[in-house]
Amino acid sequence: MTALDGAIVNVALPQIRNELALDGTDFKWVAAVYPLTLASVLLLGGRLADTIGRRATLLLGVALFTMSSVGCSTATQGGTLIVFRGLQGSGAALIMPASLAVLSHDLPPRARNTGFSATTAIMATALACGPVLSGVITQHLGWSWLFAMNAPLGFTSLLVIALAVPRHARGSRASQTLSSTVSIRAVVLACLSLAAVAYCLIEGPEIGFASLPVLISGVFAVMSAGGLWCEMKLHRSVALGILFRQRPFTGGIITQLLWGLGVSGVYFFTSQFLQNNLGLRPTSAGLAFAPVALSVLAAAPFIARMARRWGDGRISATGLLLVALGLLLVALGSTSGSFVHILPGLSAVGFGSALAIPLTTRALESSPRHMSGIAAGLFSAAREASGVFGIAFVGAIVTFVQHAAASAGAGPAGAFLSGYQAGLCVASALVAAGAPVAVWALRCLPNAEDGDDPSLVWFGEDRQ
Repeated sequence: MTALDGAIVNVALPQIRNELALDGTDFKWVAAVYPLTLASVLLLGGRLADTIGRRATLLLGVALFTMSSVGCSTATQGGTLIVFRGLQGSGAALIMPASLAVLSHDLPPRARNTGFSATTAIMATALACGPVLSGVITQHLGWSWLFAMNAPLGFTSLLVIALAVPRHARGSRASQTLSSTVSIRAVVLACLSLAAVAYCLIEGPEIGFASLPVLISGVFAVMSAGGLWCEMKLHRSVALGILFRQRPFTGGIITQLLWGLGVSGVYFFTSQFLQNNLGLRPTSAGLAFAPVALSVLAAAPFIARMARRWGDGRISATGLLLVALGLLLVALGSTSGSFVHILPGLSAVGFGSALAIPLTTRALESSPRHMSGIAAGLFSAAREASGVFGIAFVGAIVTFVQHAAASAGAGPAGAFLSGYQAGLCVASALVAAGAPVAVWALRCLPNAEDGDDPSLVWFGEDRQ
């Protein structure tokens, strides 16, 4: 639900704008408010998962997401839709860290790679099929059904969570004391800082980075980040220090940022390339991403076996290099003017992303059980923030080269193609830089297949 809702709205935006008579500002915020609130509230979701429990946070997040989806489907004004979309993002921000924490600490060790593989495959499928599903539903049923369909999914999820997820409450008293060093003030400051940075990146390209709202937001982001630093120094940053002293977690955060910086921006601009340069309709352009999802689905069942045979570090590094190669193949194939020639590159991106799954698994396993929520929240926040940064950074490369090509006499299509290919090359370099980080992060790790909880191996804690 969370991945699908981030992908399905874009195709439906023209119909939403016409039916609700949105002005330029409201139209922009309908699309932007969901990722903005999602990125901003993720750390709070992780904090709640560690304090009130993973199961309770997951139930709360799904309930909020479902009710706000119903509100979106019944909205008759732009302001109402924006408010409920923001609540949707907040619900998703509770769901993501809590669900990742459940996968990393409530599944048996031998099932964790399979669990993360299934989650990655489902998210990739949602992202790939979202535009196609949005086009079909919007054309035949109307945009409100995009949100209404979350109601039965949400109620089913609540039932499954209530029956299947263990009733874990809180850790030991020592665990709670350690987790409490991540204070509510620190979480709020982190949320405000992320929100301000996201606002700058989303609004900057539209209204100008030198505009007053963006400048004020930038100053606010710096002040919030400064306050967060002081708060962490005041509390000696014990909890976060424990997390970031672990190579798997630190390496996972770094590689996630590099992967998101590269792939997220490319995903966004590839959709424009397919429609503007190749002339595909929105539904067909969405269908063009199916090879990515199919590649992840094909590779996911074999990841655990491959990791046991060749090691998590080698498999993850190979996956990142394969993603980088796939981006270069897309750049090479884009010159042909045919979608068929970029299929190998898109398939390589999917296979490579699947091979990098062990990095996520071991990064989250390395956190102690009582900090699994805040660890998953940090990991998810890095992913969402890297997506926003990726669109902005790769977009800046695309725009700069596009303008340079246009000044040299290239036509609109040719200028965009030049910028798009330059963006692909930069994105490939960013993702490839994560390969040595993956090898460093996952070398000489204790084997989780023996039934031990990796957090107990790393931290020497008593089993709860």
